[in-house]
Amino acid sequence: MDYIVLHHSLTEDSDTLSWRAIRKFHKDKQNWRDIGYHFGIEKICGSYEILVGRMLTEEGAHVKGHNRNTIGICLIGDFDNSLPNTKQWYLAIKLVASLCKLFNLDSSNVLGHNEFDKAKSCPGKNFSMTKFRESLKDVL
Repeated sequence: MDYIVLHHSLTEDSDTLSWRAIRKFHKDKQNWRDIGYHFGIEKICGSYEILVGRMLTEEGAHVKGHNRNTIGICLIGDFDNSLPNTKQWYLAIKLVASLCKLFNLDSSNVLGHNEFDKAKSCPGKNFSMTKFRESLKDVL
């Protein structure tokens, strides 16, 4: 893997399991074999959890033209309209740091979806990739 790509779901995180809904949408409406992301981070029963999507040995479906060499992580939330929750942010740092160590990547290999596709705001207008990469450097 060459890059880790961060996304947001563009949906408010709520008590219902959005990850399951995203998987259903990707399979039923997009006709994909599974959810497009490798991981998700969502609030479940009051605490944030890392959810598994596609296996790391499988090509994702999250960045057109760049799925073969990337790991996709979707944070459940709409970061165009709100800031990421601090607990979710730090769990994302922990997950990404672990993947960076596993694949021998550094913080410059962690990108937002919008850094591949300028037409997208993803991972959201209020999600600073610069700040995320700086926070990541502290744990790598």
